[in-house]
Amino acid sequence: MNTTQNRIIIGLACVISITISASCDRHGKESHALDEIQSVEVATPIIQSVILSRPYPASIISDSQADVVARVDGQITGKYFEDGAYVTKGQRLYTIEPTKYAASVDEAKATLNNAMSSLSYADNRLQALEQAFTSNAVSEMDVMQARDTKMQAQAAVNSARSALRIAQLNVEHCTVVAPVSGRITSSLFDVGAYVGGEGSPVTLASIYDENSLSVSFDIEDAQYSRLASNGIVMGDSLMNNIPLSIDTDQLSGVSASIYYISPDVSQSTGTVRLKGRIKDNKGILRQGMYVKAHLPYASIADGLLVRDASIGTDQSGKYVYVVNDSNIVAYRRIQVGELYNDTLRLVTKGLNPNDRYVTQAMLKVRQGIKVHPILSSVK
Repeated sequence: MNTTQNRIIIGLACVISITISASCDRHGKESHALDEIQSVEVATPIIQSVILSRPYPASIISDSQADVVARVDGQITGKYFEDGAYVTKGQRLYTIEPTKYAASVDEAKATLNNAMSSLSYADNRLQALEQAFTSNAVSEMDVMQARDTKMQAQAAVNSARSALRIAQLNVEHCTVVAPVSGRITSSLFDVGAYVGGEGSPVTLASIYDENSLSVSFDIEDAQYSRLASNGIVMGDSLMNNIPLSIDTDQLSGVSASIYYISPDVSQSTGTVRLKGRIKDNKGILRQGMYVKAHLPYASIADGLLVRDASIGTDQSGKYVYVVNDSNIVAYRRIQVGELYNDTLRLVTKGLNPNDRYVTQAMLKVRQGIKVHPILSSVK
């Protein structure tokens, strides 16, 4: 190989080397540029029917409650339930010493027997005098007196029967039974205590039916007017399913149906009272408990919802970052409404259903930069 050929080969090798080096350098810069474009999570707004509600402090009341009372005098000789237990109507709860009233029954029976004997004698005498009167053996006055005596004897029998019934009732009242079914409170008297219920009934305990509970709460008169103006009235489907919660915990499946709205506004508080019958209590709620009633005040057919944490605030108000079709970040001013389900915010203006808004890394993005959007779902 001559010198000229060697020079040609060496020159070609240099050209190839320079070309490869330039190509690698170009691809490296492009790869580095791609690395500089940050990835951000984006989402599109959720479009769904939205029911807006407001929580109100409420109390649980029992629709069916009754006091367990002693109607006789005497010492409590027995207690047959556990405090706080569920009792059924007619179940024996207490016994009160019956000796005094049992003796009264025996005395009333004896009085009744004497009265019935006197009635029988008066009846027989009257019949005899009436027979004698037909033959003029006795006067009409004698017959009239006999009739009056029989009437008095009959009245004495009736009185004796009433006295016996009262004495028997007193004996029955010595066994105190549950007037209704429900959960019973702690007993106010222990075994051995003396109660005087004959003159005025004495309350021994109370029973509340936990399967028949209502929720009672007050709303502002302005809020009531808002409900009415939005067409939300008693009997409306929204008023038949009021969610209940304790503190921040939603009571799954437990709701109330409004059955009462006060016809007047309280002059002292400016509020209107509402009551709702609780459906499917599931044994969770008790008489006297405090809960929150989430009363709806508006229904939006196609509400536009975004993640509340994705919304920023500056001196001009609320905003979000959106990513356009060229993957460029844009600052978007919005108007917002109520918080929904704790994490979503209703957007009333400034955002379209197909807009992609940045859900995370908001501090790392700014107007005009290019990003690599990663579509995520928001619940």
